This record gives sequence, structure tokens and C-alpha cells, in this order.
Amino acid sequence: MKLTADIVRFSHRNSIILFATSTVSAGGFIWPFFYSGQDLPRTEIFFWIAVSIAVILTIAEISQSKLDAKSVAILGVLSALIAALRPLGAGAVGIEPMWFLLILSARVFGPSFGFLLGMSSVLVSALLTGGIGPWLGYQIFAAAWIGLLAGLLPGRKSLRGNKEIAMLVIFGVFASEIFGILMDLQFWPWALGAQTQLSFAPGASINRNISNFFSYHFLSAMAWDVPRAIVTSGLILVAGHPVLSALRRTYTRAAFLTPIEFIERAKVQKEV
Repeated sequence: MKLTADIVRFSHRNSIILFATSTVSAGGFIWPFFYSGQDLPRTEIFFWIAVSIAVILTIAEISQSKLDAKSVAILGVLSALIAALRPLGAGAVGIEPMWFLLILSARVFGPSFGFLLGMSSVLVSALLTGGIGPWLGYQIFAAAWIGLLAGLLPGRKSLRGNKEIAMLVIFGVFASEIFGILMDLQFWPWALGAQTQLSFAPGASINRNISNFFSYHFLSAMAWDVPRAIVTSGLILVAGHPVLSALRRTYTRAAFLTPIEFIERAKVQKEV
């Protein structure tokens, strides 16, 4: 079963704009290491601007027929499934089963689809559970980047079997840690106050804040990142083969990117 093309591929212009918004969002994560002021900035504003641009570009891609009806349908179904999986662990000690399906879906349908799927599934989940707050923009882009990276893993059109599962298991551990680091970055500046050795120190050197952050992160990782990595990699190991097969059958039977041609009825009758 060979996949020949991505079902979603952004135009060159929109890819540049999405890259720019992702760069702005990355700045929203790493600003504590370069900030020299004393008052904490309102970084969530930058994220909402970036998320708004990403949503507008998605709508533009659909309206310009870059995403056909089948692509939109499978994106909606998978977003709903991932959104439904997310509350199962209720965020308890990092038990979040949503990541394995995001990773496997992006693996099959490609990096652009993975970016959209990560973004839309977290947004839908927040709407369903009422989890809307200043953290949502961070979560949206963190999930979108994980979907993008999963789609960019090597051998997507050729690597199969146990080697592919092993690679995805390793990526599941990596993605779990990356998500944990990104979420700690958005929480850390406000988490501990200014009186501890792990606190964000406005105006301090980059080395000091990096040291403080990773000390804080690894103290919390055992409670969140390690369980998330175990659950994600475990689900990929147990359910990876059947889920990948089902997604690839869906891809093949839906005949994504095959143009739909409408022939005039009179012309058909004449040929008959």
C-alpha cells in the first residue's frame, strides 16, 4: 500500500506566513531567556494573533480548494477523535492518550495535515471541555509543531513494519518531552514567585535563567513528562500497526488528490 502524495499541501506564500507565525510563537516560549525588563509581559497576546492568522490561512486554503471535501472530512473526524481522547486522562500526571493518534495520523497524511490536525484538535478539545484560557495558544502551537514533525519523519512512503513502529515509539517519547518543556516554558515565569532558586529572574543572565528553568522542569518531569511518554509510546507499540493500517486504507480508498470530474449528461448519452 503506497502513498503517493500529501492530502494537504500549503501554497508557497501561506507556508512562508505560517513559518513566520510559528517563529513569533516560538518567541513567545523562549522570551524569558532574553527579557531584560522587570514587569512580566502579556505574551498570550502574541499567541492569539498567531493562532488567528493560522486559522485564517486554513480557511483560505479551504476556500481556494487546496483542501477538498474529503480532506476536510477526514481532518474533522480525526480532530473530533483526538479531542475526545484528550479528556480521558483529565491531564492527570501526564496521562494524555491523544498524542499517539496525532502522531500516527500525521505519519500517514503528511506534515501540513499534521500541523492542521494538531491545531484543530486542541482547539476543539478546549471548546468541548471549557479549557479556554491564556495557555490555549501555547497548547495549539505545541500540538501543531508535534504534528508537523511527525509528518516529517523519514520513510513515510516506504518504511513499514517493526522498524517504523520503533521509530514512532522513540518519537513519541521525544514529543512527550518537547510538549512538557514547552508547557513548562509558558508556566514557569509565573509559577514560583521570585523567592526561590528555581524562579524566573527578570533581567538576569541567559545562563542563570536557563539553569533555573531546567532545574524546575526536571523536578516536575517525573510527574508529567515521564507518564506522558510511557502512555504515548505504549499505545503506539500496542496499537500502532492496526491504526496505521486503518489510516492508510482510509487514505487509499478515499483516493485523496484524485480530481473529481463531472461530465455533462447529454455528452454521456451521446457517447453511449
